[in-house]
Amino acid sequence: MALDPSGLLGEVYISFWIPAAVLTTALAIKLPSILKLWRDPLLRAVGGLLLFACAVFAFAAPGTIAWTNRVTGVPNIAAPWVYSLLTALSASWLLLVVHWRNGHTDRREQTRRATRWVVCVYAAVVIALWVLFALADVPVEQTRNLDTYYAGTPFMREEILLYLTAHTVACTITTRLVWNWIRTDGLDAWLRWGLRFLGIGYATNLLFSAAKFTAVVARWTGHDLDWLNANIAPSAACIAATFVAIGFIVPHAGQYLQDRWLVRRRHRELKPLARLMRTVVGSREPLALRATAELRLIRRETYIRDALLQLSRFLDEDLRGRTYEAALALGHERGRAQALAAAVTILQAVETGRHAPDGDGGTGEPDTSYLLQEIQAVSEVLRHPDEIKAVRTLAAVPAESMSTHD
Repeated sequence: MALDPSGLLGEVYISFWIPAAVLTTALAIKLPSILKLWRDPLLRAVGGLLLFACAVFAFAAPGTIAWTNRVTGVPNIAAPWVYSLLTALSASWLLLVVHWRNGHTDRREQTRRATRWVVCVYAAVVIALWVLFALADVPVEQTRNLDTYYAGTPFMREEILLYLTAHTVACTITTRLVWNWIRTDGLDAWLRWGLRFLGIGYATNLLFSAAKFTAVVARWTGHDLDWLNANIAPSAACIAATFVAIGFIVPHAGQYLQDRWLVRRRHRELKPLARLMRTVVGSREPLALRATAELRLIRRETYIRDALLQLSRFLDEDLRGRTYEAALALGHERGRAQALAAAVTILQAVETGRHAPDGDGGTGEPDTSYLLQEIQAVSEVLRHPDEIKAVRTLAAVPAESMSTHD
């Protein structure tokens, strides 16, 4: 048994409904953008690819094959139907890479020619599959091992070779182009990971073709490697389809989760400044438990900016300038120095406003545009009271004692 791969691998089999479920999930994620931007040929190609992939695994399941044969009353008619779907899927791979590679503007005519070529060639393959099936004599139903069972049958033999060749050619071209794109500079990290999964998926599809071809050729030479056709090839197809589906899911799901995480992090990082503004407003920010993360962030930002506008009459621009110079003298880079200066100015304004007599309007009308725009940086600085204390201490030193900075 240890030396016989058919004994170890002959029991390998992955349900077709697993990749079908993952592909359906990918299609559901992409469907809103496909419907919204239907005129985009690239999105149409993606939609067609996922739709044909779902159909392939739904109709290639042994139970569905038996049902199709029984309903139509024609033995093995599910074979040309599944082969046709697989051929259409192969064409959709090529259409995807054609539109992906050529873009939308600079190579439109070349894209149209390539699209027509792919559609015409693979449509001719589909027609040939049905003609060859009509000419073949395949009376014994086979739900899992048809390719090897009829490997030597006239016309059916040619049909099997035709669909496998069409599949292999499309898969080889797509694999090569996808792996080339992975090395392209400037790609979004999530898109690059999606391409990696697509590349693995298409490369694994070549294992499907290799297993099928090997099993068929073995039958021609009088050997029995049917376990490659019945077990390894379907399992490779399932694994490949799952990777392809994940490749389409990762960029969207990853970007969505990253955006949600960034929104929640920004909301959390604004907490120190929001807490400080409570002493100005005298109340907490509006709270809605069922509000989305984006709405909670907007409410916190609005709450902080409204409080800063109330506080603006107590802001001391001279203090801000001295504090900025002090922060530079302590070795902080300019962006950090600005945030420290703003934080010190706000803290001083809060203390001044707290002890100011009623009706005291403060002094001047300072420019608060920076404070309103950079609340994130100011809030982050408030998490470091030691830095603020050091800057305030140095800013209190007479100007002639401080280092001069450009």
